[in-house]
Amino acid sequence: MSNGLFGIGITGINAAQMGLLTTGNNIANVDTPGYNRQRISQSNNISIATGAGFIGQGTRVDTITRIYNSVVTDQINQSQTKASELSKYYDQIKQIDNMLADDKAGLSPTLQDLFKGVQTVAANPALTTSRDALVSSAKTFTSRLQNLESRLSAMYSGVNSQLESTVSAINSYAKQIAELNERIITAQAAVNQPANSLLDERDQLIADLNKEVAVTTVEEANGSMSIFIGSGQQLVVGTRANTLAIQPSSADPQRMVVGLTTSTNVQELPEYLLTGGNLGGLLAFRSESLDKAANSLGQVAASLALTFNAQHSLGQDMLGNVAGSADFNSNFFAIGSPKSWANAMNTGSAVVSAGFVTPPPLVLNGGEFSLTYTPPNPAAVPLVVESYVAKRNSDGATWSAVAPAETLNDLLQKVANPAPGGAGVALDLSNAHYATNITASDYRLAYDGGNYTLTRLSDNKQWSNADPLVLSASVAESDGISFSISSGIAAGDSFLIQPTREIARNISVNQAIAADSRLFAASQPVRSGSGSSNTGSGVISSSTVSPGYTDPAAAPAGTITMTFNGGNLSFSIGGVSTTLTVTYTDASGTNTVSAGSVPYNNPATKYTVNGISFEISGNPANNDTFTLDRNSGGVSDGRNANLLGQLQTQGTVDGGSSTYQASYARLVSAIGNKTRETQVTRDAQQALVDQGVAAREGQSGVNLDEEASNLLKYQQAYQASAKMISIASDLFNTILSIRS
Repeated sequence: MSNGLFGIGITGINAAQMGLLTTGNNIANVDTPGYNRQRISQSNNISIATGAGFIGQGTRVDTITRIYNSVVTDQINQSQTKASELSKYYDQIKQIDNMLADDKAGLSPTLQDLFKGVQTVAANPALTTSRDALVSSAKTFTSRLQNLESRLSAMYSGVNSQLESTVSAINSYAKQIAELNERIITAQAAVNQPANSLLDERDQLIADLNKEVAVTTVEEANGSMSIFIGSGQQLVVGTRANTLAIQPSSADPQRMVVGLTTSTNVQELPEYLLTGGNLGGLLAFRSESLDKAANSLGQVAASLALTFNAQHSLGQDMLGNVAGSADFNSNFFAIGSPKSWANAMNTGSAVVSAGFVTPPPLVLNGGEFSLTYTPPNPAAVPLVVESYVAKRNSDGATWSAVAPAETLNDLLQKVANPAPGGAGVALDLSNAHYATNITASDYRLAYDGGNYTLTRLSDNKQWSNADPLVLSASVAESDGISFSISSGIAAGDSFLIQPTREIARNISVNQAIAADSRLFAASQPVRSGSGSSNTGSGVISSSTVSPGYTDPAAAPAGTITMTFNGGNLSFSIGGVSTTLTVTYTDASGTNTVSAGSVPYNNPATKYTVNGISFEISGNPANNDTFTLDRNSGGVSDGRNANLLGQLQTQGTVDGGSSTYQASYARLVSAIGNKTRETQVTRDAQQALVDQGVAAREGQSGVNLDEEASNLLKYQQAYQASAKMISIASDLFNTILSIRS
């Protein structure tokens, strides 16, 4: 009896003592991150059979169990990695939102000031102070663009730097998890019991790793935990940890990407594979928002510079210089060329150069047609000659005229001709204005050994052709960029073209105009006039010119004279009657004819002759004359400045569908909406994390009230077991005293 009581009491004391130790450990770790409360797992010792039945032999502690729910933990990790991604994304995009939308630091105020300066010159073209003020406003505008681009470039550098620190943290966590795997395998194999503290530590490391990048885990039979990222790339396998590395992208050397280190090299991982956590947030922010902001800002800068320059090139400066003059500065703004990069994996030696289509397309007839003018370039290989292409925007049908055999007027005839192949529409050049088709996208040019394929990366639209010149012409027409490729390309080579990425960094005011504002082309090169002996009430309006216009002062042309007689206008140049291609619009519609005279219908008729547009109204008398002449001494003429000012409200971006301001506002709105969306989603995701943590704490967290109750329970159990031993001792002593 005494041995039985002694044994049972001792097992009770041992169990109570382990319960007290476990409860005390729970209390001590109440604030330890990642700690899961523990409890002892007891079972009944095998009973001994007697004639009176089975007599119990006390208890034993089988193991110390972690109160751990793997399902809840996985849910928390999934929610946490998404919350970390959104938080990092929001922290980054909020900087762009604050920068672009700022009333003082944004682009809008300087854009408004630029066109105020243009309008001031249009009203006072003879005042050099007005011209100086315009140049100053233009410098401020370009400086603001440069500043915005500089800050976006700094954010690219910041992303690269944060990628390095994030990858360093991932590698550190992976190494620690691999080391813990080894310790857990050894510890559990030695005693065949779970190493609870080590398991808690590993779970906490995995949770911290999930804040850096989304991972999936697989528990192995030996107790180790394998960690995978992306689409199954191994980060930790058993006791071995692989490492990630940061390196320049093979497609873009300025762009740092994440690679997985192998035994032989670093394998570049596609960005779409690396989701979740700080790493996923940085990569998603860069590809979705930062790239878009930089490209869209460059799109506005390039579109404004190209359209402004195109209209400026049709003017006349204060010194009388016009297009073709040795001292004429056709471009008001200077911009750089699109960037292009050869892929680091290329085996060939070819180099790609890209450029903008200059001048950009003209939008005609309310946007129904667009007209592209290509100036001559004898230095180009193959030779580039002067040409015009009209495109009907509804179906993409085109008509062309190539110099020297054909002129702009020939193209107008083709489009107006109702015969097969013609549009049956007369294009009214007086309603034309400039617009670009430049997009806010990057492009990839690839060669497979037979064909070249250009992919617009924003929507994966592709163009393909065996001849790169034909391919370039197609993209020039649709997207406003062109490219050329040198010899030495090999099958499999590819190139990245970034038309607008850094354009805002390189925009500036033409140095010659900045130094001498008189070189700003505020005037039109042609002026209209009425004969001094006219007796009728006919009036000719001011004239404007279109690309490829014929300079009235240049041989063999001269002053164009129109003589009214019997309801028609007859033409002569330098006093010699001639046949001209004329587009005229009156109450009956628009027509294009090639004739020596054209009808005039009161109250007004609009004409375009040799690229010069004007209007005659009123009631001319027979033999009344009207002239088109070189605008000699047109110092007080602000007609071209007025046309430049109108660009502010015309469709100049996205093929004529947006104004400069609308295009920039769309960028600001897109970034603002994305910022708000990210903030709301982040807050909602964090709420899910908080709910998951609360659920886990309810199951696995330490409750001090519960642990205090357990202390009392195990204390009483210990005391009762000790009392049992005391009673057994008294009984044994009684037996000894009887014997004696």
